Amino acid sequence: MSYIVFGAGGHAKVIVDILRSCGEEIIGILDDHSKEEAWNGLPILGGRNQIAQLLSLYPEALFVVAIGDNTTRRKIVSQLKVASVKFGTAVHPSAVVAPSAFIGEGTVVMPNAVINADAYVGEHVIVNTAATIDHDCRIEDFVHISPGVHMAGGVQIGCCAHIGIGASLIPGVRVGCDTIVGAASCVIRDLPENVIAVGCPAKVIKNL
Repeated sequence: MSYIVFGAGGHAKVIVDILRSCGEEIIGILDDHSKEEAWNGLPILGGRNQIAQLLSLYPEALFVVAIGDNTTRRKIVSQLKVASVKFGTAVHPSAVVAPSAFIGEGTVVMPNAVINADAYVGEHVIVNTAATIDHDCRIEDFVHISPGVHMAGGVQIGCCAHIGIGASLIPGVRVGCDTIVGAASCVIRDLPENVIAVGCPAKVIKNL
């Protein structure tokens, strides 16, 4: 398969490495702000204003939006959908994904991550380095699961939530949409939408 990666930051570096590890062809990089001709050994193809031309040149290309911020990633994906682009996934060869797990389009799974039986991971999700998602978890669209997060069975994460590095979630808890869970926090009870929660146990400290 051939890929076009949207973004030229640190997160994009990891996604490019994943695609290379999988032996995929990378046509180039899209970035609205770069003034360079090349990045990370790949050509800069322009920004969103080049989408129509690229689709005519590479009609079978798959796009991955390599933006770590959930809100920005969601906005860019919405704009690309209007142009009818096709989205691909990027799963590192060292990741362990159960045959019964579901991974939506545009989602990226970083090295040494684990997604266990009957887990559902929605579209344009980031499952970062060495994160573990156990059986029957449900991760909705545009979520960012940071490195080293551990989710027990049956956890539910609402759309656009961000789970901070090293956080742990006990079986069956739910985190609401757009909520941020702080680094190293331990979630032992449900969290509502649009809040920041930190600590062990995690407690709401701010409404968003």
